[in-house]
Amino acid sequence: MNNLKGIKILLVDDEPNILQFLEMGLQNEGFEVQTAQDGMTGVTLAKQFQPHIIILDVMMPGMDGFEVCRMLKKTENVAIIMLTAKDEVEDRVKGLTLGADDYVMKPFSFEELLARIHARVRNQFPNLLGEVVIGGFRIDDRRKEIQYQQRVLELSTTEYELLKFMVLNQGLVLSKAKILDKVWGYDFGGDENIVEVYIRSLREKLNDKEHRLIRTLRGAGYRVDLL
Repeated sequence: MNNLKGIKILLVDDEPNILQFLEMGLQNEGFEVQTAQDGMTGVTLAKQFQPHIIILDVMMPGMDGFEVCRMLKKTENVAIIMLTAKDEVEDRVKGLTLGADDYVMKPFSFEELLARIHARVRNQFPNLLGEVVIGGFRIDDRRKEIQYQQRVLELSTTEYELLKFMVLNQGLVLSKAKILDKVWGYDFGGDENIVEVYIRSLREKLNDKEHRLIRTLRGAGYRVDLL
């Protein structure tokens, strides 16, 4: 992923070695980085620095990562990736319930964390990238335009948002309920079968007659598989 300038990351961890390692690595990737060694400082710095992404350790003395996540998700437009040394489902569920966007367990590879950061930027701040290229797709969020295999697709506003959401989450199974929430909004009161109608239209425009690009997983939802 190119053009990472302007993307701000806040690191919150009480282990100095981890902070130093991540700060150097992420700065080398082109991110603007600041660090905090405790939860309260992290909350204060987040409000001042206005990061796009926070890498947040769960287990910290005083205010732990769960409380930091809860507080910031109430007021800040930020993606939170939580770090934990515990391989416990309860911790992951608690963090996600409080609004965390992703979870990485220690020890982790820098490459894995970087991939998760890129995914969060693509999903939550695509406008910062100008254009996102994934497989045969080129998504230009400023122009609200999607190209597939160098051909501009004629899409309605809803078709654009639906295809963008699915491509940015390629490889993941997306239920009708999740699609409705993200594309139509949580307060949409219509029939969820509207998703089928729009998927059918997208398949026609993508010439996806055999449903190899947008796959249907019976009883589960849809998944984009890049060819």
